Amino acid sequence: MDAARSGRPEASGGSRYPSRVRITKTEEIRGLFRRGKRERTSHLDVFHAASPVSHSRLGLVVPKHRHSIVERNRLKRRLREIGRRELLPWLRSSGSAIDVLIRARPEAYDATFGELLAEIAELMESRW
Repeated sequence: MDAARSGRPEASGGSRYPSRVRITKTEEIRGLFRRGKRERTSHLDVFHAASPVSHSRLGLVVPKHRHSIVERNRLKRRLREIGRRELLPWLRSSGSAIDVLIRARPEAYDATFGELLAEIAELMESRW
């Protein structure tokens, strides 16, 4: 097996999205909605709070908003990629243990990848 497929973080440059950094359980998501501080952008609602575990985690909520499953999956893939490549490495390098939940608003379906990336990058630089 080659190094890139071995599953080791160093083999893939630390750009993996392992299950330990995902927020997937309903009770964790609801808890973050309640206890997290909300930041709004034109396309996203971003909730963040101190993580109960020793590392940062990311959760995504992409409601249907009367769009097709193809559009919904495309938006989820875009947000997941931004979180995996930009947000989680930034939080890891800052030494913060923060849970971040990104909830797509209806306007997010019309946003480009670049617009979503710019909004999250602005939040990272100015607020955390």
